[in-house]
Amino acid sequence: MNQPDCGDGWRVLKPPLPTPAPESSDSARVNGAELHYGFYGEAGNEPIILLHGGLGASEDFGGQIAALAAAYRVIAIDSRGHGRSRDDGQPYSYRQLAGDVIGVMDRLDIGKAAIVGWSDGGIIGIDLALSNPERLTRVVAIGANFNKSALRPTVFNDALIHAYVGHATEQYARISPTPDRWEEFSAKVFALWGSQPNYTEAEIAAISTPFLIAAGVYEEAIDETHTRRMVELMPNAQLCLFENASHFAPWQQPTEVNKAILGFLGSA
Repeated sequence: MNQPDCGDGWRVLKPPLPTPAPESSDSARVNGAELHYGFYGEAGNEPIILLHGGLGASEDFGGQIAALAAAYRVIAIDSRGHGRSRDDGQPYSYRQLAGDVIGVMDRLDIGKAAIVGWSDGGIIGIDLALSNPERLTRVVAIGANFNKSALRPTVFNDALIHAYVGHATEQYARISPTPDRWEEFSAKVFALWGSQPNYTEAEIAAISTPFLIAAGVYEEAIDETHTRRMVELMPNAQLCLFENASHFAPWQQPTEVNKAILGFLGSA
């Protein structure tokens, strides 16, 4: 599933499109953390849970929410410590973050849902497919990896990654309920990236949930061979590479990303 090339926009970190106002929002106490979430779309529609990347927030899906909410009930969650959520002071792990998603689903009486995860959100989707597959319908994982060895050695020297961290710093100061804790918060995220994920190929090969594994052709964080290997291992996975996009495809190519997500979710 490849899209036409449109130039070199992948070299630029375009900010996300403005996030639509949620129809409602709430928070829940889950596993010691206070998790914030917003609702979009008709309440009776099939649910999609949006999971953002590390350091970010659910508003990073500003370019996706309206398109998805036209056909689905969208629940956009801020991971613990991120966005408008609070954490409980503990270090982060992907299993813990996945457990938080299950906790929100339980709170909202959602038996099964599709997951659209970007970067860390995609890794959480992988963990959910391992730990709670019965709660999932399908998973879209954009710019995700199943093992930390997939990180390119140049990732933390990359200009777009630095620009993203700058964006996340400003966003945190603007919307976090603890705006003075950026250093403590970001240190925990960087520690997570340095130590996880550590899923084995055997674990990935055992995932039966249908997956769309997506990435930008110019992905600066995850090696493409790793992305392709994940698709080879999963028995029900499809590959989607976005031309003229990097790790930040949802911002750089929102129309093409939305088309891929909706096409995959509607192909059941």
